[in-house]
Formats: sequence, structure tokens, C-alpha cells
Amino acid sequence: MGAAGYIAPRHLKAIKDTNNNLIAALDKFDSVGVMDSYFPDADFFVEFERFDRHVEKLKRNKNINLDFVSICTPNYLHDSHIRMALRRGADAICEKPIVLNPWNIDALEAIEKESNAKINTILQLRLHESIIALKNKVSKEKKEGKYDVDLTYITSRGKWYDISWKGDESKSGGIATNIGVHFYDMLSWVFGNVQENIVHLRERNKASGYLEFENARVRWFLSIDENDLPNNIKEKGQRTFRSIDINGEELEFSKGFTELHTDSYKKILVGEGFGLQEVRTSIEIVHQIRNAELVHLGEKHMFIK
Repeated sequence: MGAAGYIAPRHLKAIKDTNNNLIAALDKFDSVGVMDSYFPDADFFVEFERFDRHVEKLKRNKNINLDFVSICTPNYLHDSHIRMALRRGADAICEKPIVLNPWNIDALEAIEKESNAKINTILQLRLHESIIALKNKVSKEKKEGKYDVDLTYITSRGKWYDISWKGDESKSGGIATNIGVHFYDMLSWVFGNVQENIVHLRERNKASGYLEFENARVRWFLSIDENDLPNNIKEKGQRTFRSIDINGEELEFSKGFTELHTDSYKKILVGEGFGLQEVRTSIEIVHQIRNAELVHLGEKHMFIK
């Protein structure tokens, strides 16, 4: 579901790389020629009702039951589409953020138990070699005091962004949710429970704040405004800047992303996917960021000092 979206090709590749078959796809937009490279024989629909009817007919007329529904639709539709998957007796594989609010997780937990199906989400940073190594290091060091972390992520977006669903906070969850949720998940996975969550800046196209975990103090800055790019990045003609600085040392994790969705699918297929409990902390963090009162004091990221 969401076959024309930006992230869909990674799911198509993961399905193919794990020797599985896509039998039906859905998107309101019909620019899905990418499917020819993976599953040209998959049925395709631009209307949910016809897609849903097709899945029902496969079950009743051909005894073909869905094993999984992969969900790459806009954030605000994830909850509904996960429910559809479970009603069809399938496990769900959903892109992040799995939902926009913590109470949506509570409701899905109840439905998951009733259906005996499994809800999985994609948290690919947990499978990245550099992040795994960092987690192991933090676990072994038992460092006195906390790590000092500066997270900076600037990914320039054009005027289209505000016109799309991504520019509508009620649909995307806002900037921190849309481009930051996987970073917050990674930070909590590596550094432990959240102890403090302060927001210094929250605008349409950027946000910044301070998160304190059991083992780290994190100053974070997220932006889709190209004007925030460091000069040396602009001079190279690049439009994205990603940095995680830990105690003055840069964490190198720019490589190794190409197979992480396939690795995620491999885990899911053997029952080791990331479920609702694993994702709860990151959803709570972004919900608090979205609703917190701005604070003008405290440890600020260098980009807004």
C-alpha cells in the first residue's frame, strides 16, 4: 500500500530479495513503473475499495490468503491500513512513524491480540553496523557521567513539500515526526530511557531541542531549509547534511543503508521484527515535541545558539 511513494522501491526490493511475491498493490497515484523491475504481474489499483475487494476475492475464489501487507502510505493513514491488514488475517509491515500518537499504539495492541496477527515496523537504524557497534560500546563501557551528543540532520526540500501531505502537521506529525522519528528511536535504543525532553525551536520547516537519556545528553536540530546547510556543504552542491557527534567524535554511518530494508524483512519473516513495544518510546518523544511549550533556556544546539 503506497506503491508510488518515495520509500516503496526499498520494500519492493526487500520482497523480491527475500524470494517472496507481491500479488497486489495500491496507490492513488499511478506513477508506479518501478514495479516493472520487481513484480510486473502484480495487480495494481488506484482505489482502496477495489483493492480491498480484490484481496477478498482472492481468498474466497482462489483460497489465496495474504501473509503480509506492506504499508508505505502517508503517516496519518498507517493506523487505518494496519487495521485493514489485520482484518484480512495478515501481519503488517509498516513504515515509520507507525502512528502519530501514543494512544494509537494502545488501540493497535488490543486489535493485535484479538487478531493473533503481528504488527511490525521498520526501524532500520537498529540494524546498521555502526549503530549496533555504538550500542555495544555504550553497554560495555559503563561510563561515569553521560555522553554528550549533537544530532544534526538537514535535508533540503523544495516548495512541493508544503503542498504535499508532508507539509500538513495533522497528516505528517510535523517536521520532528516526519524526518526525525527514526533518530529518536535509535537514540533511546542506544542510550536508554528518556529523562527530559525540552523543545527550543519548533517551526514549519525546522525544530530543535534537548533530550536527556539515561546515558546521554542530546542536543538535536532538524531542518528541511537549505539555508541551514553549513557553507562547506553548500559549496559542494550538496543538499543534505547528517551528523551525529558523540563526545567530539563523529559517528560514521553514512554508508551501509542500501540493504537495511531487506535485512528488516529477513528479521520479520523469522518472527524477529520490531513490534509495538519497541516503537512506543519514539512515538512518545515526537508527540511530546509536537505539543510541548517552547523553552528558551538550557542546553541548545549550536545551530540556534
